[in-house]
Amino acid sequence: MPHVTPRSHWQLVALAYPQGVPGVAAEAWGRRPLMPRGTTAEKSKWSGKVFGRPEKQLRDHVPCRRDGGSGVVARRPLLGAHCVLCVRRPAAEAGSASGGAMAGVWQQPFLNVFRHFKVDEWKRSSKEGDVTVVTDKTLKCTVYRVRGPVSAGNYIQLPKTSTQSLGLTGRYLYVLFRPLPAKHFVIHLDLCTEGSQVIRVSFSNFFKEFKSTATWLQFPFICETGTPRKGVGSPAARWTCLQLDLHDILLVYLNQRYSHLKSIRLCASLLVRNLYTSDLCFNPAVTVAEARRAKLPITPIPREMAFPVPKGESWHDHYVHIRFPSDSSKTPSEAVQKSCSPSEAAGPVPRLLPHPAAFSKPVQDSLALMVQKHGPTASRQAPSVPRPLPEVSVSCEHSEVSSVGGPSGCSQEPLAWVEATDKHVASDSLHVSVHQTTVEPTAPEDASPRESPGRKQNQQEEALGKNRFQQRSFLPDPVLRLKGVIGFGGHSTKWALWTRDGAAIVYPCHAVIVVLCVNTREQRLFLGHTDKVSALALDGSGSLLASAQARPHSMLRLWDFQTEECLSLFQSPVHTVCSLSFSDSGEVLCGVGKDRHGRMTVVVWGTAQVGRGGEAIILTKVHSDVDIQAFEVAFFDETRMASCGRGSVRLWRLRGGGLRSCPVDLGEHHALEFTDLAFGQAQDGHTLYVCSRSGHILEIDHQRMAVRCARRLLPTRTPGGPLPQKQTFSSGPGIAISSLSVSQAKCAVGSEDGYLRLWPLDFSSVLLEAEHEGPISSVRVSPDGLRVLSTTSSGHLGFLDILSREYSVLVRSHAAPVLALATECSRGQLATVSQDHTVRIWDLATLQQLYDFVSPEEAPCAVAFHPTQPTFFCGFSSGAVRSFSLEATEVLVEHRCHRGAITGLAASPDGSLLFSSCSRGSLAQYHSGTPRCRILRVAANVVCQEPCPSPSALVVSGDSRLLAFVGPSKYTVTIMDTTSLDELLRVDISTLDLTGSRLDSAVAVCFGPAPPGHLLVSTSSNMVAVLDATSGRLVRKLSCVPPAACSVLALSGDSRFLLTAADRAIKVWDYSAQAGPGCQVCALGGGLCMSHCCPQVYIGHSEPVRAVAFTPDQQQLLSVGDAIFLWDVLAPSEKSPPGRVQGSPGAPPTCEAGLGTRQLEDMVSGANGLPRQQVPMPSQASPPWLDTCARPPKDHDGTFSMSDESRGPEGLRQASGPPVLVQKEAGRAGDGAWGATGGPWDLGRPPHPRGWPSACSTGRARAQPPTRPDSYRHFTARYKASLLAKGLSFPAVGDERLHLKAVMGYNGNGRANLVWRPDTGFFAYTCGRLVVVEDLHSGVQQHWLGHPEEISTLALSHDAQVLASASGRSSTASHCQIRVWDVPGGSCRQLLSHHDTAVQALAFSPDDRLLVTLGDYGDRTLALWSMATYELVSSTCLPEPVHGMAFNPWDAGELACVGQGAVTLWLLQQRGGDVSLQAHREPIPEEVGGCELTSLCYGTTPLLYCGSNAGQVCVWDMCAGCCFLAWEADDGEIGVLLCSGARLVSGSNTRRLRLWAVGAVLELRRKGSGARSSSVFMERELTLDGAVVSAVFHESMDMGVVGTTAGTLWYVSWAEGTSTRLISGHRSKVNEVVFSPSESHCATCSDDGSVRVWSVASMELLIQFQVLSQSCLCLSWSPPSCERPEQQWVAAGYSDGTLRLFSIPRIAMELKMHPHSAALTAITFSADGQTILSGDKDGLVAVSRPRTGMTFRVLSDHRGAPICTIQSTRREYGDFGAEGVDLWLAASGDQQVSVWASNWLQDRCELVDWLSFPAPALTEVRVPVALWAVCPPPCHNVLCPPQVPGFLPPSLAAFCPWDEALLVCAGLSVHHEVVFYSLFQKQVMEKIPLPFFAVSMSLSPGARLMAIGFSERVLRLVDCASGAVQDFAGHDDSVQLCRFAPSARLLFTAAHNEILVWEVTGH
Repeated sequence: MPHVTPRSHWQLVALAYPQGVPGVAAEAWGRRPLMPRGTTAEKSKWSGKVFGRPEKQLRDHVPCRRDGGSGVVARRPLLGAHCVLCVRRPAAEAGSASGGAMAGVWQQPFLNVFRHFKVDEWKRSSKEGDVTVVTDKTLKCTVYRVRGPVSAGNYIQLPKTSTQSLGLTGRYLYVLFRPLPAKHFVIHLDLCTEGSQVIRVSFSNFFKEFKSTATWLQFPFICETGTPRKGVGSPAARWTCLQLDLHDILLVYLNQRYSHLKSIRLCASLLVRNLYTSDLCFNPAVTVAEARRAKLPITPIPREMAFPVPKGESWHDHYVHIRFPSDSSKTPSEAVQKSCSPSEAAGPVPRLLPHPAAFSKPVQDSLALMVQKHGPTASRQAPSVPRPLPEVSVSCEHSEVSSVGGPSGCSQEPLAWVEATDKHVASDSLHVSVHQTTVEPTAPEDASPRESPGRKQNQQEEALGKNRFQQRSFLPDPVLRLKGVIGFGGHSTKWALWTRDGAAIVYPCHAVIVVLCVNTREQRLFLGHTDKVSALALDGSGSLLASAQARPHSMLRLWDFQTEECLSLFQSPVHTVCSLSFSDSGEVLCGVGKDRHGRMTVVVWGTAQVGRGGEAIILTKVHSDVDIQAFEVAFFDETRMASCGRGSVRLWRLRGGGLRSCPVDLGEHHALEFTDLAFGQAQDGHTLYVCSRSGHILEIDHQRMAVRCARRLLPTRTPGGPLPQKQTFSSGPGIAISSLSVSQAKCAVGSEDGYLRLWPLDFSSVLLEAEHEGPISSVRVSPDGLRVLSTTSSGHLGFLDILSREYSVLVRSHAAPVLALATECSRGQLATVSQDHTVRIWDLATLQQLYDFVSPEEAPCAVAFHPTQPTFFCGFSSGAVRSFSLEATEVLVEHRCHRGAITGLAASPDGSLLFSSCSRGSLAQYHSGTPRCRILRVAANVVCQEPCPSPSALVVSGDSRLLAFVGPSKYTVTIMDTTSLDELLRVDISTLDLTGSRLDSAVAVCFGPAPPGHLLVSTSSNMVAVLDATSGRLVRKLSCVPPAACSVLALSGDSRFLLTAADRAIKVWDYSAQAGPGCQVCALGGGLCMSHCCPQVYIGHSEPVRAVAFTPDQQQLLSVGDAIFLWDVLAPSEKSPPGRVQGSPGAPPTCEAGLGTRQLEDMVSGANGLPRQQVPMPSQASPPWLDTCARPPKDHDGTFSMSDESRGPEGLRQASGPPVLVQKEAGRAGDGAWGATGGPWDLGRPPHPRGWPSACSTGRARAQPPTRPDSYRHFTARYKASLLAKGLSFPAVGDERLHLKAVMGYNGNGRANLVWRPDTGFFAYTCGRLVVVEDLHSGVQQHWLGHPEEISTLALSHDAQVLASASGRSSTASHCQIRVWDVPGGSCRQLLSHHDTAVQALAFSPDDRLLVTLGDYGDRTLALWSMATYELVSSTCLPEPVHGMAFNPWDAGELACVGQGAVTLWLLQQRGGDVSLQAHREPIPEEVGGCELTSLCYGTTPLLYCGSNAGQVCVWDMCAGCCFLAWEADDGEIGVLLCSGARLVSGSNTRRLRLWAVGAVLELRRKGSGARSSSVFMERELTLDGAVVSAVFHESMDMGVVGTTAGTLWYVSWAEGTSTRLISGHRSKVNEVVFSPSESHCATCSDDGSVRVWSVASMELLIQFQVLSQSCLCLSWSPPSCERPEQQWVAAGYSDGTLRLFSIPRIAMELKMHPHSAALTAITFSADGQTILSGDKDGLVAVSRPRTGMTFRVLSDHRGAPICTIQSTRREYGDFGAEGVDLWLAASGDQQVSVWASNWLQDRCELVDWLSFPAPALTEVRVPVALWAVCPPPCHNVLCPPQVPGFLPPSLAAFCPWDEALLVCAGLSVHHEVVFYSLFQKQVMEKIPLPFFAVSMSLSPGARLMAIGFSERVLRLVDCASGAVQDFAGHDDSVQLCRFAPSARLLFTAAHNEILVWEVTGH
């Protein structure tokens, strides 16, 4: 019998499998026989190769089955004649076996796909791109790594070609893979159905939503941590076993029956170990041994497929198992989950987020679909009845099941789900206990574009209980409706479109989209954008409008053009979309712009599902290297596009999901700059027209991609003709064409010469042309071809009617922001002035421009109409005030009485007077009763000279009797009589709120109605104060709570509505209700604050609102800024009696409180077209509860609980987000919620507009002052009794005589007050209240001044662009000050204020969007600030002190804090613009001990290192939430920890700095709590000069900068093991500064016992002499010696009475003397340097010789009072009646000065003069006291107050260097003055008054300058020649020392331990 040949067999098989034989490559049966001819099938059966498969592989994959006892191993039989391979087993339960004769039996029980197809040989599989084999440390085996920027270009594919088939029939596919961190990956599976149809199934974290077609299923795969970045794998992504039920996927989603797996493609970026197929449902977490031991009814994972698990640990702690879809019935694995119950899993949770396809309802009802992550424990929230897959998912805590379904089993729509979550609707369909949703709102400013504000508010009220939380409002809601806008453009003036019927025009006006009817001029407004609209597009049917706004990242909106409803809101991948183009069908939208790297990007969205409940999806995105100025989709084919730009014209095609382009060969035109393009219709096909800036117009055949014709537009002028007479196309310089538009027969061209030209398509001649006032930016031909729309760059919009040849202007607008407005009563006109140097008059009825006045030379600033005459007044930047006639359109009169720019202009209502103010402070009064007004009076320096941002800073009352303005300073408001300009009242605004952190200043003023006569003043603290205009009494306050101060105020004529404008928002208050008796008030800041009548907020402006005003009929409102907005007032007009304002009907006084407008109002406008009811500011949270009952109960025990900090009515808790109901059980009000570890709690609280007042903060109502923790990590400001001075004479910028050159010292009292960025070289630290920015190479310093107190800490943003600094609370402020600095510019961006006592730490989030500030132990507050708006978004009161905090560098939403015995993890949850904090507390293990954690830093993910006060370092596994390792790192408290890679640096209060090798810690983590620290060892150790308080190291940890409490900054090099001083300063008070004769060096001494010698040129420390346990109180440098000029000595006097002589050249102490028994207080050398004079505390003066070391004379004339000053000079003083070569003086503390003449070589000393002055009263004096004057040695190291009230000021005296006969004294009189006393005339010659008692003084040896230091922290420079004075700030304490250098070029001053070096200019 002949054998069947292999070819015959393959032919049979091919008939059954048209797609190929399972498991065999296509080339095996299509091209050659498998075996040689003549080989029998039986031979092949036992030859060891079956279908080309080695025998070894067969043994590995097919289990052996013994037949009886013969011992013969039966292998897989040949198919032979079995060609009926289409007979398949029915769908069976997982694990059921097929018949032995079935074709797939050889794939049982599982198949190793990689091994079967020999992936390592790449013969039957293929790879593309970056595919490498690597060794994975977790799995300890080789894996394949697929990576690359483009997934489609980097992949592994099985089989090798698409014509082949895998033929794998297993029901389950197991993919063992791990996503690469922060990268996208894609997995494609091609599945064959029983009907031979190929279905592609794709899984990717790139997908944003589920999509399905008949042949393709796309499932999004999202890997989440706490707050994931959607669509990107987590940095801590784990190995995952993805189990796919291929049978159910096809059956459920497409109703198809699965046949086999055809192909697999694994695309970048991922690691893959292997692929397996099987009919068995394995449990990867259970091994075979475990299943047998526990007798579990499950199928354990085979050993080959298993992941390695460390002994004693759980599988789920290391890996993730995802099964998709899940079974509808309970699987055996669920029993394992309940019985085993291992520890909870940690880390990211990947999950699939599909949406069920549109299959029939029977399929829906019969199948249960759940996306489930199989974990160790079953979810308690999982419903008992499985529900269909939701469209969105929730991120469950740990390993809970993620499932959300509707009540009837139907899926939830995503937008509905978001709304329900925000409203907290208690429905069964959403009752899932989770942390945070995985789907965030589409955009921060738009939570649901389908809902109108009114509807959403009603739903919220119903959900929260309308009766309980309804706010009281006496206004109609809404009270305003935007009627129309005047303006065009904003971001660009090129976007203006015709509607499909040509009846209207669509154009942007900044943030508003306007649809203007051409015939009626009526406007329809599309509201929703929050920034300027940058592009528009309308589809071919005119039903869908697309718009993009400019602010990165660009937000796009899709609108229903007919209903004005926003259908979709989504974010663009590019920063600013500059062009949009719709396809004619509206299903494809293209956008062009640049991404964050500046690359031109083209994005294509699919919009087919928009309007049907779907969203716009990104079809493709490509980057282009060419410039794109215009982009358009072809109207005849939506897959074809064209673009043009600089030097390029490209044709694009959308095909196969990709967008490809091809350049057009431009030939000689390749260098042109193309500006616009348009598709046209030609006889032989479609033509593309492209125009250029050089005047060329190219006709391009887009099918052949060739230029068909090129023409050029040229100007032709007649001789002497000003305008072109004819236009031709030829050579020569062309006219720049900016835009073109093509109809069927004509082409419209707009050029930069301002002409619109209409040509025929053959461009033979110009048909029509229209000249415009500016360059044309765009042209559009109407759909009927009869009109041409044109826009100009100057803001004009109009159209040319071709038939009538008439041009109509539709819109005129200002080309720059509008500064001010004025309304006219009788004619209904509006006047506006703008930065574009124009004054325009508008008709309010038609919104059309009537007049236009241009002033090219000077900009108009203010405008006012005359109440009765047809004139208006305008003030200009030059100071001119002009009167214009509207009838004659000319200037009537001009006045130039002002020298500065006009800041205010107001006319009295009766028309008799006009007032103007300028920036120089002058006020002018005019008589305006006649057409030509005249000046009556001019008053100087009465108006605030600071530029006022508000035009409302000068107002006249309604009865024309009173004039109010801000001035003379910004802190005062003055009321004058309008007729006489007599000052009637002056109100100090700064005293209205004594609890504020800074002084309040007035911003705007507004008069109320005559009875009762109120003056409204808006202040810089976001408050409106209502004052009595007669007495100045504060009537009440309105807390505005805007992001900025109200710059504009306006009150309606009937006093019913109050308007305030701040930034881009307008608020409407019911002013009459505010004054009513039913209004609840709270005591806040010493005034009355309205707490429940909240205003309505309206937005729409894209720039700050500059002015608002009611129209004369009070029925409309005008607001100006970026454009002119006209609002309708919807409230019915009512005429109230005069007393109406004093009371209004309403409910009696109640204590009700309501939700803020940010929670009850929608973020966007809805279908009704109303403006937004909420300002879209992401960081602004809801207003807090103002409850007068917010006090701790009497039995409050101080225990922290959630409702202690924020308690609202009925248990409602206010958080920075949606309201949350918090219920507390009775009797458990203080059950220590903080101490529990069961789970996280939401501890966020809303920010108060000015910080949390103590009266309303229960968390801070502590009965006793807080106790400082036993940790040196906490900052404690040095005690200072000195106060900051006020009212000083600070010089103007540029006029300073002193310039701060350098600061010597570093504040070792600060904490983390050092920043260094090695890559940029930025280096900054603090000294006192200065931020010092120093160039480490040149030593040049910058000094940022602004803090009022000592700076405690610094923080630098990750991009090194922003620096944050915090200082302590000053005596005049209620909060600490935090300053945000701009690093490149060195200027302060913002002041923040919230903490009460001190700021412990600052930290920027990894993305620099947030700043966290931590209060110290006295404040215990954690505050969160938005860096975009600098507003407080969340604040939490802590129950115990926190020592340190750090952001997770891999997750911007996680913050770690350390404190007493625990690590607290804070999760930042953001809902829209609100951020809330959730805390989870992990206690220290008992093995570590009861210590406090004092420092922390993040290491390699997921490690957190913490240092303790006991010297231990603990390592925490953040995934598992446990501490697994600890070791003894030091003997003292560890205050600094830094980690990078495998190195850790620790610094402690034992002065040790240590470097640790921690590379093995990550491996020790696997051992869990059994890890030992033997693998951690110390590499290096350094001992510094003080406790380590700050440290910054390079990423390599090889070098860094370290700060210590000794005031030293060290440069540390671990490679060399060295430490070098960078900055050094005294750690205690500096007592003296002296100079060498050559001024090359200077020496300082301090209470720390050191004498330091510095280089004056570089300010570097050269020498230091240290005496322990003593204070060096005085110092003197020896003068040049004639005998030994090289000899230089420094004499120092100490607190023990000793005198030491130091030799500078030898750097040694040469002599020690003990001339005094008390502390030395003053010392000097004689003029010849051979004698030393020293004075002590007891008043004795000793004269000693340094050569012999003997004291040869003691003078006791000043006994009983300490010697303050000794000075000696060489002069011949025979005229004084005394002989001697030296003249010296001594001043003592009893206000006495003695002057002596001496010749010490002859032992002569005679008294020349004795001066005694009366002492001031002790009660008037508050000056520093020397330490030796308070306590004798050795207690000088005790911390004493440096200033004690009641002690006399020091006696200061000096010889005048410019007049040898004068003696200058200070502090010697009862008055604050400096006295010049003549030694010749024996009398006082001159007195210079001072503001305070002087504590230090120095006279310049060059110019006649005198420097004086005060205890008020001020340095004064007095020019004794002219009497001019200048004051300088910068010192942190009393300026106890002033010293001019000998050259008079430098001035050294000292305040405590900081030394400031000033450069004297003009000397």
